[in-house]
Amino acid sequence: MRKTIAVLTGGGDVPGLNPCIKAVVLGALDAGYRVLGVRRGWAGLLHYNLDEPSTRDYYVRELSRNDVRTIDRTGGTILHTSRTNPQNVAPDAAPGFLKSLSWGKVIDDKGTRDYTDYVLKVIEHLGIDVLITIGGDDTLSYSVRLDKEGVPVIGIPKTMDNDVFGTDYCIGFSTAVTRSVEFITNMRTSAGSHERIAVVELFGRYSGETSLISAYLAYVDRAIISEVPFDVEKLAEFLLEDKRSNPSNYAIMTISEGAVMEGGEMVQSGEADAYGHRKLGGIGLVTAEAIKRLTGQNVMYQQLGYLMRSGAPDSLDRMVAMSFGNLAVQLVQRGETGKMVALQGGKYTTVPIAEITSGKKRVDVERLYDVDNYRPRVQDFLGVPMFLY
Repeated sequence: MRKTIAVLTGGGDVPGLNPCIKAVVLGALDAGYRVLGVRRGWAGLLHYNLDEPSTRDYYVRELSRNDVRTIDRTGGTILHTSRTNPQNVAPDAAPGFLKSLSWGKVIDDKGTRDYTDYVLKVIEHLGIDVLITIGGDDTLSYSVRLDKEGVPVIGIPKTMDNDVFGTDYCIGFSTAVTRSVEFITNMRTSAGSHERIAVVELFGRYSGETSLISAYLAYVDRAIISEVPFDVEKLAEFLLEDKRSNPSNYAIMTISEGAVMEGGEMVQSGEADAYGHRKLGGIGLVTAEAIKRLTGQNVMYQQLGYLMRSGAPDSLDRMVAMSFGNLAVQLVQRGETGKMVALQGGKYTTVPIAEITSGKKRVDVERLYDVDNYRPRVQDFLGVPMFLY
């Protein structure tokens, strides 16, 4: 009897997910496996109703060559995604059919439940031999839970922030940087025409790597990253001097959405999601308004946000996505599960999937950032990987 592989994508979408899915599906079919696609990440397994056949085709379907033939040409994920965490489901987020059943363990006084027991039952019902999960540290953290429960799991890291612990590179990072550099370069037109200071806010909750690398490649004047609280008065003075010394009389800077002013806090809004994260965004606007007040200069503010993750992947993200997908299938063929595929030192490798929860991947501030001047700084390039990590 041939093995059944299931694949899902969770968390934020990034360019490169579809090429990765295609590589998994084609590689698995070539190896003689059956492939199931789970829609909407962990929500697909949580909302799959064992007693209602009409829900089954919506959340889980078998994938053929024709299903994935053209998907690598577009961004996003054909399997769709969500930020569902089956081990932390609020009462109002639980599927209706589960509320009246005995599934799930209450984990707090609000009635939040851990529905891992139900997810395990669905996996058993579907006959899934290996589950391949493509996601960031949140999605993959639940893969770690399933691995501990005895489910054969293989993780593939993706996130624009490039902050999954255990790998130097995550699917989506290159395209996010490429988009950012393009937008920053284009924004110079308006900043220069109007002789203004421009503040560009980029994704990056706890890791400022996107801001750092984009700033480095686009030669911006200053870069603020998540790891280093900044003095806005000092920053304003720097930018005013940068503007004066520029023949075109403008200055431009990047800032991570997770950056904080000295003595301040992250700018967040809304309720926390299933992984404990509130929506980030707005520190760039707060900073722009402060710079305008301190300098008397007109300031442009641009939050790139979802533009960084929209559209088709660049060639590097295609290459990594396809290679990660093929490596995942090769692990299945070798019977090696409980692992995450990774890039370390420029080479493809694997690490125990539990490693993603054993640390935090952050910018190496001492080696790559000038804390005093708020700028990227690489003191020695010898032996440094392509993306400086």
